[in-house]
Amino acid sequence: MTGISAWAVVETEAIGAAVTIAEFAVVRPDVTIGNGVVIHPHVVIESGARIGDNVEIFPGAYIGKAPKGSGALSRAPSFEAWVDVGAGCSIGPHAVIFYDVSIGAGTLIGDGASIREQSRIGSKTVIGRYVTVNYNTRVGDRVRVQDHTWLAGNMTIEDDVFISGCVGTSNDNAIGRNGYDGSPMLGPHIARGAAIGLGANLLPGVRIGVGAVVGAGAVVTKDVPDGSLVMGVPAEIRRRLKEVSGADQ
Repeated sequence: MTGISAWAVVETEAIGAAVTIAEFAVVRPDVTIGNGVVIHPHVVIESGARIGDNVEIFPGAYIGKAPKGSGALSRAPSFEAWVDVGAGCSIGPHAVIFYDVSIGAGTLIGDGASIREQSRIGSKTVIGRYVTVNYNTRVGDRVRVQDHTWLAGNMTIEDDVFISGCVGTSNDNAIGRNGYDGSPMLGPHIARGAAIGLGANLLPGVRIGVGAVVGAGAVVTKDVPDGSLVMGVPAEIRRRLKEVSGADQ
């Protein structure tokens, strides 16, 4: 155990070798920190977090935020008090990772990103700057989500998907007018190898097929078949792309 500042608040003993914890960082009890971890100033890690080997956490990041409804939310948050950050991850400045979140090995969480409770992020994935990953969202391996994109709750993104910047998604066709009655509000499902263009909008429950491409600025109101290119408002099929393994023919 090396490089722990006297100005840091460290309340756990489960710390690996060659760890650096800078001044004014706060590490609560029942946190596990692996070998070679670097924690920069003003990071807060709450109890129950597990940080894998060779993770770097940049200034101001908050890991283990408990969701608080404050009486204003229609949906009461549900979560367990743990976070698991895989080996070799990089957590950007001022990123907020809620409780009940797992992040796979080698993943980058960009500056100011927010990952809500019950979400699962895969390995070697990029969550860009100021991206919001809402509650109970599944993001696969080797996914790229570019800056300022908003991923709805109850959404699924399979492996090897590319999502450009400023993409919007939704999970409520009533756009909040009916409150939350406990029934599932389903976000989009983006199948493996699909690509979503800059500023596209995906409506609740739509499926983007295997290897499909959604053009920039499109508004997707219905399912997109495997291996198709869609464009426009509302989005319509423009052509079939090259054959995609596993796609419908």
